[in-house]
Amino acid sequence: MKRLLALLALIAVHATAAGFDYALAPRQIAPDTWVLEGAQEDFSFANGGRIVNTAFVVTDAGVVVIDSGPSRQYGEQTVAAIARITDQPIVKVWITHHHPDHFLGNQAFAPKTLGALARTLTDIETDGKAFNENMFRLVGDAMRDTEVVVPTEALVAGIIEIGGHRFELLALDGHTAGDLAVLDHTTGVLFAGDLVFHDRTPTTPHATIARWLDSLDVLEARPFKHIVPGHGPVAADAGPIRQTRDYLKWLDGLLTQSAAAGLDMTEVMRLPLPKIFRQLAVIDAEFPRSVSHLYPAAEEGALHVSSHPVTH
Repeated sequence: MKRLLALLALIAVHATAAGFDYALAPRQIAPDTWVLEGAQEDFSFANGGRIVNTAFVVTDAGVVVIDSGPSRQYGEQTVAAIARITDQPIVKVWITHHHPDHFLGNQAFAPKTLGALARTLTDIETDGKAFNENMFRLVGDAMRDTEVVVPTEALVAGIIEIGGHRFELLALDGHTAGDLAVLDHTTGVLFAGDLVFHDRTPTTPHATIARWLDSLDVLEARPFKHIVPGHGPVAADAGPIRQTRDYLKWLDGLLTQSAAAGLDMTEVMRLPLPKIFRQLAVIDAEFPRSVSHLYPAAEEGALHVSSHPVTH
């Protein structure tokens, strides 16, 4: 019995030391450019939060990383994955926005490399601890030892030349109050963050749809060859932008019409979904969440219209 207990203890220690394996496999999509693709799923203990696309660009002056992922272990495994591709140092880690699957890997990187839009820095400071605690509940042990690290550099819109690559930083909003997109003019790769979802239902906990639609117009006008969405497959055209726009316009119209008709939130959640959107991953979870996020404002808007009728 003692030997059995000792063996079980040894196995437990080994499992703890091993941690969560994200099985990160960088896929090259353009010269110098790799993507670590996330699953088309919701957060779970099985995926450890690996539902996000992160990426890195190997330049002559070092590596630029786009988003650090959902946990310390993910960030550390990203560093290891990059080391399998290049011995160049990591010089920049740009965080696209403050949702937890995009920044909770920050611990794995040198603080001086971390940058985000000023609004994102503020939102990480405000919401980061609560996000981290909630991620523990959603994905479990993959979050072990993860702590919130706020980036040190406040990024601004403009052109940055790094090691032969010409990066354009786009300061946008709509998915959140601060959404960074990055266009590498050297390769034509647009890193869109969560302004763009592809074959996956957009998330809306901090969304302003009108602003989001404006940002999508900005992105579609950029001269890109490949687009890396925050979630979903990489594409070689504007299809993901248009798909995201179509869904948001439909969602906004549905909520506005439902509020004007006097439907309550539960009734809206039970409405049938168009066939074109039934194919989107996680639609059965994300649509009700979006109703809960956005419907109160739609009801308030309908109430305002009814209390101020148009007169001729």
